[in-house]
This record gives sequence, C-alpha cells and structure tokens, in this order.
Amino acid sequence: MTDKTDDILTRLPTRLKEARRAQGLSLEAVANLSGVSRSMVSQIERGESSPTISTLWNLTRALQVDFAGLLEDTKTTDQIEILKNSEVPSIDNMGENCRIRILSPPEEAGGHEVYDIQLDKNGALNSQPHARGAREQLTVLEGSVRVTSGVAVSELRQGDTARYAADVAHSISADSPARVFLIVKNA
Repeated sequence: MTDKTDDILTRLPTRLKEARRAQGLSLEAVANLSGVSRSMVSQIERGESSPTISTLWNLTRALQVDFAGLLEDTKTTDQIEILKNSEVPSIDNMGENCRIRILSPPEEAGGHEVYDIQLDKNGALNSQPHARGAREQLTVLEGSVRVTSGVAVSELRQGDTARYAADVAHSISADSPARVFLIVKNA
C-alpha cells in the first residue's frame, strides 16, 4: 500500500465516528439506517476492519456526509474560529445596569453557555430558575459581587469562584462596578 492509502485508512475510522456523533446517532441507529451491521460499524470506527466501497457508500448515505469529503486530507482540527470583539453578541437590556456578552456558540444555547458580564454601580442580573439540575459557575474578574441562589447568599471578591444551583431563583449583584465570567451548565 502507498502512504496515501495508509493515511486514508488511518483517517477513515475517526471521520466516520465524528460524523456519527455530529448527527447524534448511536451505532445501532447507523446500522439501521445503513444496512451495515452494528458490529461492523463498530469495527470500522475502531480501525479493526476496512470497509468495502459499497459499505462505505451505505455509511456515508446514512450519515449524510460527502463520500469524497470523508476521505480528503483536511486539517479541520487545525483551525481557530475567531470572533472579533465587535462581533461578540451582547445583551444590554437584561437585568439592571449590566451588559452581557455571549461567548459560547449559538448551538450551545440551552446546554453549556458562557458569558462575560459587566455590572455597573448597583448592577444586578436576576434570573428565574433554569431547567432542573442546572448549575452555574461564576468567577469574579474585577470588583466584588453578591451571589444569591435560593436563600443562600455569598459575597465574592476578585479571583473568587462560586458554584451554585441555577434551578432556583438566583441573582448576581454589585454595589460598585464589577465584571464576572459565568458558565451555565444545564442538566
């Protein structure tokens, strides 16, 4: 075999597994959609078996991926997505005297959300309960804030981090200007 053939056989298992996971499909679901047995799909993804062209064609149809693109030598992992400061979405009308910059990609909404929050003097962000099991992690970057989760209240200063339930009423407030980094993790 040539080096190029070896490269393709090395890339193929990973690319198929990535495509399956991107579609949110189980091995069983891919087997049902493609007509390829679950054990064969698993063996191909682990690099233990090389698929025939027919098998590969059935898998790419089931996964809705481009046959040729699956085999191309692309450096998708060697890319950096840049969002310039002016391109970062922000919300200025939520809360009192606060600006929220949304750092997480739109597809993460409702799952794993990341925010940069600037609170002005007497700023506050009061939130209703999120989904059951939701948690927040907040780190104070500048100033000091008060975090309330249900009936629990904590004062935090620059560099402090709080982890708390977000499936109850909760809030972040500041008497003087402050900036926090907030991660929301929904269950």
